[in-house]
Amino acid sequence: MTSRNILVINCGSSSIKFALLDPANSHFALSGLAERLSSSDAVLHWQQDGEKHSLNMPLADHRTALAQLLPLVELAANGKLYAIGHRVVHGGEHFTQASRIDSTSVAAIRSTAPLAPLHNPANLLGIEAALSVFPELPQVAVFDTAFHQSLPEHAYRYALPESLYREHGVRRYGFHGTSHHYVSLRAAELSGLDPANSSWLSAHLGNGCSTCAIVNGQSRDTSMGLTPLEGLVMGTRSGDIDANLFGHLSRTLGWSLEQTERTLNHESGLLGLSGLSNDMRSLEQASADGHPGATLAIEVFCYRLAKSLAAMSCALPQLDGVIFTGGIGENSPLVRSKTIAHLRLLKLHLDEAANTRCVRGESGAIQHDGSTRVLVIATNEERQIALDTLALLN
Repeated sequence: MTSRNILVINCGSSSIKFALLDPANSHFALSGLAERLSSSDAVLHWQQDGEKHSLNMPLADHRTALAQLLPLVELAANGKLYAIGHRVVHGGEHFTQASRIDSTSVAAIRSTAPLAPLHNPANLLGIEAALSVFPELPQVAVFDTAFHQSLPEHAYRYALPESLYREHGVRRYGFHGTSHHYVSLRAAELSGLDPANSSWLSAHLGNGCSTCAIVNGQSRDTSMGLTPLEGLVMGTRSGDIDANLFGHLSRTLGWSLEQTERTLNHESGLLGLSGLSNDMRSLEQASADGHPGATLAIEVFCYRLAKSLAAMSCALPQLDGVIFTGGIGENSPLVRSKTIAHLRLLKLHLDEAANTRCVRGESGAIQHDGSTRVLVIATNEERQIALDTLALLN
């Protein structure tokens, strides 16, 4: 069979996650992370053939990091690179599925940058750098928002004047679509169910967090909205708040719009509640050591997550299972246990031994006998992006 090596690029605001894979194979030929970009600590890490490598790149930006990365990719692919798949956070209403990258799609991605100012400009850096190095190679954009374009209007519209939607695109878009799509397919596979005839509640929990109701392979509701700020408590993001908080802080404290946005996006969530950290691992240890702020942050996080999952169940005709994924979802038995404990009305109960066992990439069922399924599934957004890229080009 002809090799179809696809390079998946995920450019964040200060990082580039990458993987080289043939969707027909289970392993990555090359994978890694360039992190802390544009700082004196910028570094490129990669793994190939079981060996780990690192390269310090002081003050390297996205373009410099990609210039270092792309020759490694060509070597690992033996010069046989089939295509490049790019993760793009926000596609607005322009994109309902993956799209071949050309001048028109680049312009459309750029036009949605105000909806994802921390992400889309960085995604475009990766696209533009890759186009300059591989101008003849097929390149595809896969959008976090595209999976949620199947939301019914009653789920995606805000109760705002019609003109804000029709003229300015103010609506709920949702994010983490690639992850929610992938884990729902894996959940059906692991459960022996048809993805086109099953219903799931999915919780993607990392520094960014969202829930999703998935029916017959389609997103029917999700917790994030116009931007990735809406919904759950996250690492540094507040999630849902009273919308009048902006006016209240302006009137009482004299805060500017920019100061409130910065607080809600970068100083809130687990970090704001705990006064300590945005990292759940650190908070679990601190809570065990008696830190009250860490304990409160965990309790609020789990209650709000359970509340969101219960709300998402309104979109399902039946519940075939709850899925935990993402860095926290895959590695925190404590968060899973506390969250499920709030969902007694859904008749969910955990097997604590199975729950404890499913960490560090170990997927599986963690429900007690007689309970509706509760699954831990390691997400693989890179593989889903590669599959979507290949499907578009075939």
